[in-house]
Amino acid sequence: MAKNQTIKSVKGTTDFYPEEMALRTWLYNRIRQLSESFGYEEYEGPMLETFELYAAKSGEELVEKQSYVFEDRGGDKIALRPELTPSLARMVAKKQGQLNFPLRWWSFGPFWRYERPQKGRTREFFQWNIDMVGLDSPESDAELIIIAAEFLKGFGLTSKDVQIKINHRALMQEQLVKLGISEDLIPPAFQLIDKKDKLKFEKWQDYAIEIGFSNNQLDQLNELLDNKELWKESETLSRIFEIVEAYGLSDYVSFDFSIIRGLLYYTGTVFEAWDTGGEHRAIFGGGRYDNLVGDVGGNPISGVGFAVGNLVLSLILEQMGLTPDYSKTPADVFVTVFSEELMLESIKIGQELRSAGIKTASHLKLSKLGSQFKYADRIGARLALVFGPDEFDADEVKIKNLQSGDQIAVKRDQLVNKITDLLE
Repeated sequence: MAKNQTIKSVKGTTDFYPEEMALRTWLYNRIRQLSESFGYEEYEGPMLETFELYAAKSGEELVEKQSYVFEDRGGDKIALRPELTPSLARMVAKKQGQLNFPLRWWSFGPFWRYERPQKGRTREFFQWNIDMVGLDSPESDAELIIIAAEFLKGFGLTSKDVQIKINHRALMQEQLVKLGISEDLIPPAFQLIDKKDKLKFEKWQDYAIEIGFSNNQLDQLNELLDNKELWKESETLSRIFEIVEAYGLSDYVSFDFSIIRGLLYYTGTVFEAWDTGGEHRAIFGGGRYDNLVGDVGGNPISGVGFAVGNLVLSLILEQMGLTPDYSKTPADVFVTVFSEELMLESIKIGQELRSAGIKTASHLKLSKLGSQFKYADRIGARLALVFGPDEFDADEVKIKNLQSGDQIAVKRDQLVNKITDLLE
């Protein structure tokens, strides 16, 4: 490497400078608040899992093409987690006899997928996962959809901005069977439906014929995809829409027969959130999985959940001006240093303020007061404190308002109370 050449970050990863970190923390805090308001508990799984956990559970594309997989020094095949639901299932299976069902669990953490980095998609990302395990009912499906709708609504996104589109795999299978689609063709048919909006129409039609659809079956499939009332033939979807209406969130939820979800473990209700302008990929997706815990060694038990990545959501919120103001300062008060002899006293003053819960930064190197004031102003501090020989003799501290330029002197024993009043 050439001298002084900057080492680049790993492709597809993100440097979280304070402003980006503030957005991530803001999202995390909103996620925590909403999850806990519905009675969900926070948990976390490991960043590394065995390759076999995903190999038969998540689908060939995710495992073979998108996962970071390597052999450790003991020769075991390990994967950086590309998703969390298999880890959740493994954790439930491990302590199944000790847990109180239904579980309501949520998590927010990093994930990795070897994808082509582009707008709204990186190789390292953060994701909210929220699941209910141990209750198989339309009501539990509806609760997750309600949480998803409340999440979007809470940011100020309206139903004109975003839609949660829902479907049911059993309904899909029934309709495909009615078209004369053989059982062995149903999985490829699901993939065909999933590719409807990802391929040009002519290529999509060619793909349908290639996997075994007749022209007549393809015409009938297109009619199904356009049928907005088909959900009424599903008892589960009918009940979900009834519950969503009771919550007053019907305008956020709609039926779409093309929603399939690419992961193999989904078995029932499936749903995705999209921006209505169609500018971005799916904001998030989820659904019901009935066999996953049993597949990893536990007793069969049903679950439903969804996952929200930070990337597309952040893009939409920023585009619509719904992200918070990042002008907040890391410290409300900046303690200057007048001289080497008084540096320790200045440090003590800073610690007194921190002990009182006031965000305070201390200058740690002697320099001109003017330059210290400029630095305090650049970081957004509201007040700067000066403790020089005159203040030392009078047992006072001088407070400078960096916005107005006004200065006042306060006795040391009244400093905390005065600053608290000034910051209110």
